[in-house]
Amino acid sequence: MKLLSLNLGRATAVPYTEQPEGVTGIDKRPTDAPVRVSAPGPKGVAGSGLAGDAVCHRRHHGGDDQAVYAVAREDLDDWERELGRPLASGSFGENLTTLGLDVSGALIGERWRIGSEVVLEVTCGRIPCRTFQDHLGERGWVKRFTVKGAPGAYLRVIEPGEIQAGDAIEIVHRPDHDVTVALQFRAVTTERELLPRLLPAGEALHPESLAQARKYVAEHPG
Repeated sequence: MKLLSLNLGRATAVPYTEQPEGVTGIDKRPTDAPVRVSAPGPKGVAGSGLAGDAVCHRRHHGGDDQAVYAVAREDLDDWERELGRPLASGSFGENLTTLGLDVSGALIGERWRIGSEVVLEVTCGRIPCRTFQDHLGERGWVKRFTVKGAPGAYLRVIEPGEIQAGDAIEIVHRPDHDVTVALQFRAVTTERELLPRLLPAGEALHPESLAQARKYVAEHPG
């Protein structure tokens, strides 16, 4: 398992973003240079956990619980076959393009060591938005991506440091539950009856998903 590509985005003006300023950092490009990774701070104020990576729409993106976004190269390859077009690493706006790692099958709370310093913890899957759809230029993309159910994973930073493309990835902790990123994604999008199944992940789960699960259980006793 390794970090195939490390991708950073710059704030770029586009005609389609939901951001009032008309800019987005979704168009991320690979870099060969080492990049500092650290917890950025609270959502709504802080941006990316990667130095030099722009997060423009901070109401829904960035912050400690969504500090880093990872997508498996294998999933991009699968989409290439389905869409009939090439998808470069970084095409989905991911910071980390991995190889040999089942990202959407990762457990909430699972921890990855990347290189010799950085440890990240899986929190949730990525919810697609109109900016993502327009960036790819695929009609009906939000629905297609949601139905596919392989959203990639957001991660929080447990141990900061530097990472670089080519670094080894090691799973250093797997929690004792069966709540995967794919399950969390289905529960908060198309199958809300699955929300109670998220509770064993506890505080490792993204706070918004945990709140949704607790609310659902309170409203559906028994």
